[in-house]
Amino acid sequence: MTLPISFEFFPPKTAEGADKLRLTRQALYSHRPEFCSVTFGAGGSTQEGTFGTVREILEEGVAAACHFSCVGATKATVRQQLAVLQAMGVKRLVALRGDLPSGYGIGGEFHYASDLVAFIRAETGEAFHIEVGAYPEIHPQAKSADADLKAFVTKVKAGANSAITQYFFNADAYLRFVDDARRLGADVPVVPGIMPITSSTQLMRFSDACGAEIPRWIRLRLQGFGDDTLSIRSFGLDVMTALCEQLCTAGVPGIHFYTMNQAAATTEIIRRLKLA
Repeated sequence: MTLPISFEFFPPKTAEGADKLRLTRQALYSHRPEFCSVTFGAGGSTQEGTFGTVREILEEGVAAACHFSCVGATKATVRQQLAVLQAMGVKRLVALRGDLPSGYGIGGEFHYASDLVAFIRAETGEAFHIEVGAYPEIHPQAKSADADLKAFVTKVKAGANSAITQYFFNADAYLRFVDDARRLGADVPVVPGIMPITSSTQLMRFSDACGAEIPRWIRLRLQGFGDDTLSIRSFGLDVMTALCEQLCTAGVPGIHFYTMNQAAATTEIIRRLKLA
């Protein structure tokens, strides 16, 4: 099977973490990703680490996509950061509203991701391929499902080339979201984001924070495994491989893996799908 794949990493906080991430990247590069993205902390708190990791990926000969958030930013700071990324050779951005560090109110000159997308287009033309976020199960801060869908369409019409979804476990939610978006004129590739299951506590924590729905049967099975890490990982591989098979059958434009800076689970899913 031939299908574009991509990987997401987060900028490591320690020298040891940076070394481990380099090994992870080398292990995953054998799968020939279309690009590797690097996340951006709340309020740009990881900017130095993000840009540094992006630079390393580019130096390793792989296309890198830099996450780029705008809450709390000004047009001047965004303009400066865009210039730095262009000078580095970055061709792809993941444009997000982003989260503010706790204790801060909404500030800056951008209130929505669509504002950022429009500004990037106005400033740089077609210099960047712009990805935006999509939420098949509705953004946790959205007023309604309809409002969330319209916000996505607005981002696309502002100039986004494609989208990557929040991770999910229900293929129908993804397929319905794509169909609804197309009916409203947002006809860009929407790549499903896949989160390999390697830790039940980590998955529960992340899902509660981002609004991703863990189906009851998955949650109960994970709870039943307790601290049995091997069983959790084996079950997780089966579940995520089956989900990816459903998505591939439905004709998705690619798969984006949230690697959590680890290679093993993502590599095994790719092997099972025969995407290697």
